[in-house]
Amino acid sequence: MRDHLRTLSEIQNYLAKYDFDHAADIAEKRLGMSSFDLHGSHEVAPYMPKGMQEAGTALHHAASRFAVAAQEAAVDRDLGRALGALNEVTQTCIACHAAYRLK
Repeated sequence: MRDHLRTLSEIQNYLAKYDFDHAADIAEKRLGMSSFDLHGSHEVAPYMPKGMQEAGTALHHAASRFAVAAQEAAVDRDLGRALGALNEVTQTCIACHAAYRLK
């Protein structure tokens, strides 16, 4: 989770600089569907409730969609499109953290 937050912060920083390509790259490598090995998702997923697994998968899909939107924004400079896609990523975080907490 800490790396996810760090990654979101880096993405926002790149977007503020209109550096869409770097934002897309780190989103895909550290949050997207390409990041499973980095986080060891396949090892921890069996210990998570099904709903949490689904939320995690939704996060990774949303991050990959963001990466595509950011690559498109690199061409047309549409910051709004990139921010909208990033909002979908953070909404998956919010939904999971609202449903699952340590006691």
